[in-house]
Amino acid sequence: MFSWLHLFLWRGGSVRSLRAPNTVTDISKSPDRIAGMFDAIAGRYDLLNHLLSAGIDRRWRRRAVDSLRLTGRERVLDLCTGTADLAIAALHAAPGAARVVGVDFAAAMLRAGLEKSRRARLGERLALVRGDATRVPMADASVDAVTIAFGIRNVDAVAIACDEMHRVLKPGGRLAILEFAVPTTPGVSALYVWYLNQVLPRIGRAISRHHAAYGYLPASIGAFASPEEFVKILRQAGFAEIAAAPLTFGSVILYTARRTGARD
Repeated sequence: MFSWLHLFLWRGGSVRSLRAPNTVTDISKSPDRIAGMFDAIAGRYDLLNHLLSAGIDRRWRRRAVDSLRLTGRERVLDLCTGTADLAIAALHAAPGAARVVGVDFAAAMLRAGLEKSRRARLGERLALVRGDATRVPMADASVDAVTIAFGIRNVDAVAIACDEMHRVLKPGGRLAILEFAVPTTPGVSALYVWYLNQVLPRIGRAISRHHAAYGYLPASIGAFASPEEFVKILRQAGFAEIAAAPLTFGSVILYTARRTGARD
């Protein structure tokens, strides 16, 4: 009945419409708190993502990678990489990226990503680095594309992170960001809120045995910028050709943009 909702445990910020009545959820986003939370659930993170999405999360990532229009020569930065699913999808695309650097501040998530990279025999094509999206450890104009999957709403200073993405992109470079949103269709919205408040936390807590994370993660969706607001943030960071494409009844938005200028 609810397979299309697919709202699972991506990284996430107090909820307005999505908070259950008479509940208080701490959605503070200090790097230490977010890193600690995701380190605690790293071992079950992928399992729950795929389980609660009925596998549709793979389709979302393919859409994001396809939007980059890769040729096989690109160097890609995957911010908030977590266990590196989107980074690996960019490498496995046909054609895929030549090399991906994944950055995250949760060490246990990176270790899980490194193990997946080893199993896939990706070698030096995938580098995983501990770092912060507001202080990206890369040089100016050094990558051809930047991606984020369900992590931008975990960032404490979203506008600064967008400035950093613009800084590291080469002129002409492409941006693809996947993030959850609140559907606006009547009925769909009500079911979405019910699922987030009642179903997702129970399943997440039962499997991960981490109570705080599965209150925080659903709550972060309603607290994040609306699609219109986030497009404005991207525009202020200097991006052009910005689009916000709704996926799966509007529960996910694929944001795409481009840094202006001719590609090197």
